[in-house]
Amino acid sequence: MKFDSRDVTLTAVFAALYTVMNAVQMVTVGNPTVYGPVQLRVADALIPLAALFGWSVVGGVTMGCFVTNAYYFVSPTDVVFGPIANFVAACLIMFLRKRRLLACVVGSLPIGFIVGGYLWLFFPPPEIFSTVPAWLASIASITISSLIAVAVFGYALLLVFSRRGIIEPLKSRGLKVVEQK
Repeated sequence: MKFDSRDVTLTAVFAALYTVMNAVQMVTVGNPTVYGPVQLRVADALIPLAALFGWSVVGGVTMGCFVTNAYYFVSPTDVVFGPIANFVAACLIMFLRKRRLLACVVGSLPIGFIVGGYLWLFFPPPEIFSTVPAWLASIASITISSLIAVAVFGYALLLVFSRRGIIEPLKSRGLKVVEQK
């Protein structure tokens, strides 16, 4: 595996996109959608692009999550485990890329389980889950949010970028695309 300056640049682009998308969502919609018990991060829709652009997206969404979580500091736990969740999710999607919808569904689960597994310590779960233990409610809430962001929005974004009219011009300008189906 060779990683050149184009890969580094694409990684930086995805890290910046992830960070900026979260900042814009934070300013326009508000804190509970980026941090909190629901945490529907629209920027997580970038994660499925790992099926097309490989390690550059894996590194970008991992670094972008680190920068976002460090800037909007909740706890050291979030700064460490949030990026790990994105890393695992993007790797799963990249490795399962031949079955894209399945990859997006499976890729959303680590975010739900990892982030939901500790987030209940910092935020009370939504009232809708008041009959179950807080840790389980947090995992359920974050998993549902992640499925929406990754498996719905992200899968749609992946389909758009996979169109020949979009991907071919990018490839002709030197963008590396991992093996397509």
